[in-house]
Amino acid sequence: MATPGVASKAPRHDRRAEVLAARRNRKMATSVHAYVRGNTTQFYDWLASIAPASFPQGPAIWICGDCHVGNLGPLADIEGRVEMGLRDFDQTVIGNPAHDLMRLALSLATAARSSDLPGVVTAKMMEGLVEHYAKPFGARESALPSLPPSVARPMKEARQRSWRHLAHERVQGETHRFPIGAQFWPVSRDERRAIGELFALPELQALATRLGYRKDDAQVRVLDCAYWRKGCSSLGLLRYAVLLDVGGKAAQGRDLCLFDIKEATRPLAPHYDNAGMPRDHAERVVVGACNLSPYLGERMAHARLMDRPVFVRELLPKDLKLELSRVNTDEAIQVARYLARVVGRAHARQLARPERKAWQAELQRNRSKTIDAPSWLWSGVVDLVGIHERAYLDHCRRYALKAA
Repeated sequence: MATPGVASKAPRHDRRAEVLAARRNRKMATSVHAYVRGNTTQFYDWLASIAPASFPQGPAIWICGDCHVGNLGPLADIEGRVEMGLRDFDQTVIGNPAHDLMRLALSLATAARSSDLPGVVTAKMMEGLVEHYAKPFGARESALPSLPPSVARPMKEARQRSWRHLAHERVQGETHRFPIGAQFWPVSRDERRAIGELFALPELQALATRLGYRKDDAQVRVLDCAYWRKGCSSLGLLRYAVLLDVGGKAAQGRDLCLFDIKEATRPLAPHYDNAGMPRDHAERVVVGACNLSPYLGERMAHARLMDRPVFVRELLPKDLKLELSRVNTDEAIQVARYLARVVGRAHARQLARPERKAWQAELQRNRSKTIDAPSWLWSGVVDLVGIHERAYLDHCRRYALKAA
């Protein structure tokens, strides 16, 4: 994709990065589950430290790369249909699907720990995780498991949401400009000009008119833009929110849309050699999303902004992040089974039948002698939980000392 007007010098984000780092540290100190979600690097360091033979060598497919619970949730397609899917692809690569399974297992195990559930529940979660992840790779896939309450609630909410809910949640009800404050920060003149030029490109104009109820030739106008203090993975990177009016003279209701611009960087997730991934990291993110979550991928595009690779996506009212707080024994096991099936489907749709059957057979090997799950998965989870528990306590000590 073409580059809009390139600023002579990218804006400095030192102060932004400092504030975001402090916010991330606070969030990560709330629980070991939150720590695992915010500290992806520790997981990749562990992967690099173990022998490759410790994992089964799965087929070369697009994987999420950072497959934790918070990176799943309800997603809408351009026609308004909703399904549960993967929703974050900063780390997507063509790699070993076993890495996604391990990352999800760690996230679920620490969620159980944060809910004060006994270790036997974690063992049962891991059994259900592998069993239901493998089902989509069979000749006939059975229906999804019943929705656990912590998944059913956001799915029901997603189907009922409209632009009014998104505006209230994201921009405090504003429909023409961003409320500058804790969440949105002002942009420089160069940033504002570059964003305007970006959305003047035909590719971005087409992206803004892609929803089923918008006309393909509708005029697209930038109403406002702001730096977005969002998430924990944008430290020192470009991250903007953009309000658009699509073909509406009054700029209201369905004529309005909210876009997210995020800088893409080199992934930390390990990938297969000679995988044939796009060299441009923003294009890599979009291609990975299209393969793993078509509902989201069809609403994304890649570009360059101020000479940096960025991916752009429209945020829809029905898109929600799955928040897993305290769960009881039955729900923890149900959630593990359901989310494993969602990830299994995302992986299986990329494979032909013989490849699916081969990967399913590989998953059945090396069962643990103590639980009905592969030994590589169980031993990995035990190791990872111990590493992250220690690191979490050390993080809390450092954060408390710094705050004091």
